[in-house]
Amino acid sequence: MKTTRKNRNFITLILAVITLLLLIFILLFYFSREEKGSDVAPTQSEALDIPFKKQGELAFIEQQNGDTLTRIDIEVADDVDARARGLMYRRSIPENAGMLFIQEVEEIQSFWMKNTFIPLDILFVDTNKRIVTIHTHTATEKEWNYASTEPALYVVEVNAGFSERHGIDTGDRIEFTLLK
Repeated sequence: MKTTRKNRNFITLILAVITLLLLIFILLFYFSREEKGSDVAPTQSEALDIPFKKQGELAFIEQQNGDTLTRIDIEVADDVDARARGLMYRRSIPENAGMLFIQEVEEIQSFWMKNTFIPLDILFVDTNKRIVTIHTHTATEKEWNYASTEPALYVVEVNAGFSERHGIDTGDRIEFTLLK
C-alpha cells in the first residue's frame, strides 16, 4: 500500500507541474501576442498622414551681423509624449516648417530616427539660443543616435538640406514666438 500511495502522490505532483507549465505557456503566449499587436509600428508605406500644426514661428539669425537668414513655422514638442513622438510616422512636413523640441534640462541631447520616414537636419541649440551642433541629412528609420556636441536645451528639426539651403551654421542663433 505504501508503494501505491507514493505512486498516486507522484502522479498527482506530475499532473500539477504539467498543468502549471501549461498555464504559464498559455499566459506567455497570450501576452506576447497582445504586446506584438499593440507595439507594431507603421512601415514607411503605412506612414501616417499627420497634418502639420503651426504652434509658433522661429527665425534663424546670422551670428556675425544679426541678419535673419530665414523664418519657419514650428510645431512644438514641449512635453514627454510629444518629445518622444517628434516627427515619427509622418510622410512629410512643409518646406518652411519644422519642429521645436523644448527640453526640461540643458544637457547633451541625443535623438534617433527610428520610425522617422523624413530625412531631416537636426539642430541642437543651447540656453542662449545659439546653435551648437547641426546634423544634416540624417538617415531615416535608423536606431543610432545623433547627439549634440555641447549641452542643448532646444532642438530644431527641419527637412534635410534646409540648413545648407539657407546658410545656417553653428554659432548662428534662433528666436521663436509661440502662439497661444
